Amino acid sequence: MKINVTEDICYAQPKSLKQRLAIGNDFIRRYHFPLPFAVDDMDNAADLAYAAWPERIYILSEDGNIAYRGGMGPFNYNPDEARAWLQNRFGAPTPSAGSSISHGLTDQNLSARAKSRIGFLK
Repeated sequence: MKINVTEDICYAQPKSLKQRLAIGNDFIRRYHFPLPFAVDDMDNAADLAYAAWPERIYILSEDGNIAYRGGMGPFNYNPDEARAWLQNRFGAPTPSAGSSISHGLTDQNLSARAKSRIGFLK
């Protein structure tokens, strides 16, 4: 896409998890993404298991289980429903240090089991 060239967001297809994590970390830095972020392993196990294509929202609980499974996009994709689920579970978003928003789910309070399933970004 032309905008990717204009904004210097062009990457070679990653060939390792380390490269995938670097791309994800670049996204977080560029766009100040405020929530925990995870990337799939190189076998795309999460994509295959959860049928997330073309777009789908999943929310994982602190212990690594699926707590919310959104509808498959584009026709059943509903970000407002996911946002309402998060607000019901964690309360309304509140500003924390800096300008990021905290919903209470952090890398520090996820179980070892949950961390072993996904690659969390810094």
